[in-house]
Amino acid sequence: MVEGNAGESERDDWNSRESDEDDVIKGDNNTRSVEGGEVLEPYVGMEFESEDDARRFYNEYARRVGFVVRIMQRRRSEIDGRTLARRLGCNKQGFSPNTKGKIGPERKPRPSAREGCKATILFKLEKSGKWVVTRFVKEHNHPLVVTAQEYTNVRDKDKKIQELAQELQRQEELCAAYRERLINLLANVEKQAENLSSKVLAVVENVRKAEAEALNEALTLSGI
Repeated sequence: MVEGNAGESERDDWNSRESDEDDVIKGDNNTRSVEGGEVLEPYVGMEFESEDDARRFYNEYARRVGFVVRIMQRRRSEIDGRTLARRLGCNKQGFSPNTKGKIGPERKPRPSAREGCKATILFKLEKSGKWVVTRFVKEHNHPLVVTAQEYTNVRDKDKKIQELAQELQRQEELCAAYRERLINLLANVEKQAENLSSKVLAVVENVRKAEAEALNEALTLSGI
């Protein structure tokens, strides 16, 4: 189950580790020079012990390079609801909706924070239990310059979104656990009901036999 908006090409990423050479960064020379030193860049095949580790790494990379991370999509297991893949991207991905209302004059457009940026990263949970980078689009279509105030404001909002997303994930995991317990309970009830039905049928059969024996005995005593 994939949550979030994506085009056909992006949906293919959930099922494949292959990507175009033009927009995927391999593990060669995966450093970037920025003010204050070099930054380790993500690369396809990069491994993390957990989803949180992967997200923290990309958030720190974004902070050092000069953009803000937005939570884009998540793929969950349809069996137990756990997260199997996660897509993060630049907060300037997509485009702002048209500000013209259906009724009334056109509103004055506000400066848009979205510019159709394609920078993104995709992590997947492998069978080994590690989270692996399977796609990394490095290039941005806008200057990587964020003022301290702008970064703080956007980061605060994004932090709240991440906290809400984490809380939602916890609640979904609780629901999945409760659902599993309920299924097990219903299965036990059904099994006990079957056993009870068998016992009731046995009692009914014994009563019928007793009634038949009593009737035969009565007929014998009466000489009929």
